[in-house]
Amino acid sequence: MKNVALIHEWLTTYAGSERVVEQMLLQYPESDLYAVANILSDKDREFLRGKEPTTSFIQKLPFLKKFLRHYLPLMPMAVEQWDLSAYDVILSSNHAVAKGVICGPDQLHVSYVHTPIRYAWEFQAQYLRESKLTWGVRSMLTRMILHYMRIWDNVSSTRVDAFVANSQFIANRIQKCYGRTAEVIYPPVDVDAFAPNYNKEDYYIAASRLVPYKRVDLIVEAFRLMPDRKLLVVGDGPMFKTLKANCPDNVELLGYLPHEKMLRLMQGAKAFVFAAEEDFGITSVEAQACATPVIAYGRGGSLETVVEGVTGCFFEEQVPESVAAAVDAFEQQQSQFDLQATRKHAEGFRPERFRAELAEFIDSEWRKFVQHRRRRPKRSITSSVPDPLNCPVVKSPDLVNFAGVSSK
Repeated sequence: MKNVALIHEWLTTYAGSERVVEQMLLQYPESDLYAVANILSDKDREFLRGKEPTTSFIQKLPFLKKFLRHYLPLMPMAVEQWDLSAYDVILSSNHAVAKGVICGPDQLHVSYVHTPIRYAWEFQAQYLRESKLTWGVRSMLTRMILHYMRIWDNVSSTRVDAFVANSQFIANRIQKCYGRTAEVIYPPVDVDAFAPNYNKEDYYIAASRLVPYKRVDLIVEAFRLMPDRKLLVVGDGPMFKTLKANCPDNVELLGYLPHEKMLRLMQGAKAFVFAAEEDFGITSVEAQACATPVIAYGRGGSLETVVEGVTGCFFEEQVPESVAAAVDAFEQQQSQFDLQATRKHAEGFRPERFRAELAEFIDSEWRKFVQHRRRRPKRSITSSVPDPLNCPVVKSPDLVNFAGVSSK
């Protein structure tokens, strides 16, 4: 197989993008791994299967675990410092800067994009608002950094030969931000780790990291409007204390749970409620693998992972009333949802499918790349430089002034 370098942003935990990297490493086990920084725990680094990533100078900066994301303005320069000249194929796993590595004209660069830098593009206003940076000196400094990141992000997109998006939603973003088309290959979901259960209990479930853009607060407020219905919330994060302090009696915040406990709750739930505008939404596919229908916000990747009326339904606005109306509609139509079809739909996102599609795409792009390289015109140095002894004598034309009148 071709000599492959695999580029990832940073290694901090085992989450969605790391699961993609895991499958890339399985497909290309001889590849070398590069990351801006690596602060994985011993437990989380198991998916690397003993592979030690090459890091950048950011790895040596102080207080790395606490301030890694504060070093974002330095990361474009960091990824540009790696010498990747020994590789035929560069495969980047990108949601911020990985695609910005520098390659030569005889190297194929394929970038799998989880998303363009969301907080530098259309989510900038939301990011500034949630970070309380809407006004003042710190706000202006942050806006300048994000402006610089947008320019670099757009320029560095020209270093990529072929883009792959994790959903059509992200392919549209790539077209908008970079003016490039992208092949869609859905990310891998370990559906075998989420066995189906067709006997449902009388509660709903939401599971995600408790950060603002996941909109778990919206789901909690929706169930405040439905005191006769029970909601379990699995997950931890910065919003946990705020949600806990003002939680209605019919909503239970469980915090972080081990996989086994979370799995049992997901299997028994009537439906999984999901309110974020997500790039893809792995958790909603995991819920469907448990034969649990999904009630989701009808934008983003959810439109590609949930089959309306079969494996779930949608609500149109990110307001509590819209979520509550969708839950009411689900209750009235619950018998029409096919739980076996829900499980079967999730099986279409297996890791084996991801690896096969990615390998097929890279092989196809490599063949086209090699053919194009062979068609490049070959010109000798001597044929491209005129021989001064054989140059024809050219008479100088009459000088003409700017008014078009002869100087004679």
